[in-house]
Amino acid sequence: MIKIGMVIGDRYEVLEKIGTGGMSDVYKAKDHKLNRLVAVKVLKQEFSENENFVSKFRVEAQSTAGLMHPNIVNVYDVGDEDGINYIVMELVDGITLKKYIEKKSRLSVKEAVSIAIQVAMGLEAAHNNNIIHRDIKPQNIMISKEGKVKVTDFGIAKAATSNTITSNVMGSVHYTSPEQARGGYSDAKSDIYSLGITLFEMLTGRVPFNGDTTVAIAIKHIQEDLPTPADYNDEIPISVEKIVLKCCQKSPDRRYQNAAELITDLKRSLITPDKDFVSLVDPDEEGATRVASDEEYASVKSGTGRMSDTEQMRLKDDVMREYDKDDHYDDYNRERKSKRRDYEDEDDFYEYERDHYHHDVPSNGKVEKLTIVMAVILAVLIGFMGLLLVGRRLGVFGSAQAGEEASGIATTTEASGDTGASSDEGILIPEVSGKTYAEAVSILNEKGFKVEKSDDAGSTLAKDMVSYTKPAAGNRTKSGSTITVYVSSGANASAAATAASSNVDVAKSEGQVTVPNVIGKSAEDAVIILVEAGLQAGSIVETSNEDSNLSGLICAQSIAYGTSVSEGTVINMELSTGPANVTYSYVADISAPTEGENYTSGLSVHVMLVTSDGTTLLNTTTTDFPIQMNSKGITSPTGTLTFVYTAVTPNTTNPETGEVVAGELREITVTRAVTFTQEN
Repeated sequence: MIKIGMVIGDRYEVLEKIGTGGMSDVYKAKDHKLNRLVAVKVLKQEFSENENFVSKFRVEAQSTAGLMHPNIVNVYDVGDEDGINYIVMELVDGITLKKYIEKKSRLSVKEAVSIAIQVAMGLEAAHNNNIIHRDIKPQNIMISKEGKVKVTDFGIAKAATSNTITSNVMGSVHYTSPEQARGGYSDAKSDIYSLGITLFEMLTGRVPFNGDTTVAIAIKHIQEDLPTPADYNDEIPISVEKIVLKCCQKSPDRRYQNAAELITDLKRSLITPDKDFVSLVDPDEEGATRVASDEEYASVKSGTGRMSDTEQMRLKDDVMREYDKDDHYDDYNRERKSKRRDYEDEDDFYEYERDHYHHDVPSNGKVEKLTIVMAVILAVLIGFMGLLLVGRRLGVFGSAQAGEEASGIATTTEASGDTGASSDEGILIPEVSGKTYAEAVSILNEKGFKVEKSDDAGSTLAKDMVSYTKPAAGNRTKSGSTITVYVSSGANASAAATAASSNVDVAKSEGQVTVPNVIGKSAEDAVIILVEAGLQAGSIVETSNEDSNLSGLICAQSIAYGTSVSEGTVINMELSTGPANVTYSYVADISAPTEGENYTSGLSVHVMLVTSDGTTLLNTTTTDFPIQMNSKGITSPTGTLTFVYTAVTPNTTNPETGEVVAGELREITVTRAVTFTQEN
């Protein structure tokens, strides 16, 4: 029994209860050895008495303790004392994503995508260490007051078994993957499905599937198509909508195959949200008839190419509960339920049922006959309609147009100037004069045009404002055509424009905020900074920039930082692709991490050097320093060195008793920022 003020493990003083869940309670505590605040998660008594669960819980907690990532709530310690099983974790000063969504009803697209990127980065680190979360949901995602996103509850999620799933499924079933709902094998792609559902909720303020019971919701995950998130929020761009749909495909093989793929598309959606770049597998095309390979034929013939019998029976067991009210299932169910009581172990019962029931769920003969009759009638109708259409086109039944007009069918296709007309007329070029270059690119790209930038030295508009375009606005041209956008250099900016700018700068009234500086920030960080300031992140346009230090970072913003604007103002940005064909080199000797706590010469150290664009230049374990590096052709200007080693803390003396307390083993992580040299 946990009491406020008690000390766990001779070091963690319990200060207050800060949360509770289906399997555990969370307390704020003070670590007296390291003089810091921590979170202590304590397993509830009913689970602590289950030795099998506790054993798995400890193993998983210890394995996740090795995960060190800024988007994961770090695990510091795990132990038990007088029947109390606990995990000591990083204390995050913030709220859960679930509460954040409830507070805001739904999130903006930019904010939702930015949060999803950080969650996916945490999952990528876990998956690379063979740790699967299996319980991703907004309740297990923390948002700190500084805006950092952290995934928690790795240990308990993977340790959960059939003995505990019912206690936690009510909160999790809304986010569970179809394979988890069936009780089947789950892997990294199950986490991706759950993240997709979480992104759906962030964007729409609701979960896609709901029901009266957990089984009813689980069956919807298995059987029903995911509703389109744009049905609940028409501001969701096509790229983000398709990212959600790809994450939440029923078949794991049709989802993103790893978190890295998902992160790539999420980041791209921040830059070009309205581009249709997400690849989805067409289920009709995928399901087309094809000749089976020899391996597939052998697999089917041997019975190895299908769902396991136990998995089929487990799914049937859940689905049958939904059909208990039907008369023609009563006898079958009564017999199954009676027999189920004779078996303590669920899998033993499935084994018995597989051997004694040589049929699937009982079928209704009348329903089958009616289905066949309806299918025949439908086929005849479709054939007749097809024949009628062909006859009209050939003139057998009169002209197609006459027939359609006679039956009241409109044949005229209206072309909207906003969405583009027929291929003969082309697409209407929108008016972008007076807008920033970033805004103009976003608008023109949305219409399917390519953009070429040109300076207008004679314009009296402010710098980076669009003077005019060629072809001019109001004309039509084919999709994919290049529009030249003439942008003011600012050299001849009029006094009126300067005065207006000054008025904006000094305007200070209720509901106004100061534009922050996002130049030099990554795209995702820039979006978060703007959102936290009460502004909206607009389009992010890629552009070259001669400053190599800004490669991959924001190099321009549509409204200068320090300007006072109304809350909700849209800020467009430009993302530097760097100077054309710029590469970097790194020739250096990497010294030992002597700045790290308790490091001594001869310790085994794992060393990684990763560039800011994700390229790994070094990944080794060594006891010998320095490490000589000579890397050429690096595509990013900066990187990060990470050292991980295990060291023994110094002995301490109890001031009251004089007793010497031996040091303990601790994993230490040291990071260094690295700047590479630009090659000629």
